[in-house]
Amino acid sequence: MTPLAVLVLGLAAERPMHPYEMLQTLLARKEDRFANIRPGSLYHTVDRLLARELLCVSDIERSGNRPERTVYAITDHGRAALAHRLTVLLQTPSAEYPELYLGLAEAHELPAATVIESLAVRIDVLSAERALFTVAAEQATGRGVSEIYLLDIGCRCATLTAQIDWLTDLHARLVDGTLPWDVVRGCRGGGPPLTSDDFTTDPTTREESPR
Repeated sequence: MTPLAVLVLGLAAERPMHPYEMLQTLLARKEDRFANIRPGSLYHTVDRLLARELLCVSDIERSGNRPERTVYAITDHGRAALAHRLTVLLQTPSAEYPELYLGLAEAHELPAATVIESLAVRIDVLSAERALFTVAAEQATGRGVSEIYLLDIGCRCATLTAQIDWLTDLHARLVDGTLPWDVVRGCRGGGPPLTSDDFTTDPTTREESPR
C-alpha cells in the first residue's frame, strides 16, 4: 500500500469525503511531508482503493448546475487493511537508502575543506527544518491538539536533533584536526573495506582472529 493510499484511507476513516476535499485537507495539514500529493495521483489512488473494495461510494452530491461529486467512505475491509499497514509501518524498518549515508561513505574522495563546507550547509538546513517543525508542534499544541496527532513530528525532531549533533561533532573534529583527513586515495586505513561479516547481527558468531 502506497503512502498516499494510507493517507486517503486515514481521511476516509475520519468521515466520508469526496476526492477534492481529501486533496484540500491533506494540503492544509501539510501531509505532503509523507507523500507526493497531486490531484491526478490522488484520484487514481481513490479509484484503486475502490476497485479493491477498501473504499465504497457513500453518496453522490448534487448541487444545482455544479458537477456531481462522489463521496467515498472506508469499508470494514479498508479499516482492516489500514490497521495492518500501519502496524507494519510501526514494527518494521524499511529498506531505505538515505543519500546522506552514501555521501558520508564516499566523503574521503573530497578535500577536507569541501567536506567541512558541505557539512556546515547541511547542518544549517537541518536546523532550519527542525525549527520549522518545532514551531508547528508548539502552535498545534497551543490550539489544544493532542500529542497523539503529532507523534511523527516528535520523532522527526528527535531524529533531526541526533543527526545535527553527530554532524556538528564531525564538523568540529575536521575543523580542529582531531580527525585527520590525510587519506591516501583508494586506501581505506590500509586494510580491506567493510565486509558482510562486519555486519553480523550476532556478535557471538564472529570468528576470532588468529593470534
